[in-house]
Amino acid sequence: MIRTQIQLPNDVCQQAKEICKTCEMSFAELARRGEYILSVYSTPSESSTSWELPKPRKLGWGGLTDAEIKEQAHFTNMEDGNGTSSNETVE
Repeated sequence: MIRTQIQLPNDVCQQAKEICKTCEMSFAELARRGEYILSVYSTPSESSTSWELPKPRKLGWGGLTDAEIKEQAHFTNMEDGNGTSSNETVE
């Protein structure tokens, strides 16, 4: 084995120490288990398939058309809390 030193941000080091305490393992063992991560995740150049944007899903309120949603949004923006237009005065 080769002995080495690493520099970690304080929060990462604290998380690593908590993992070691919870899993009852040494810090060195946690670092060695990082080898598994390297074997699972390949580098982008080794990847055989490229990532593609997921297909869009139909979102929104069920049962309403796009035009009805737009109309309701416009209507909501035109009213204040009293149910009157924002440019009308309440007497």
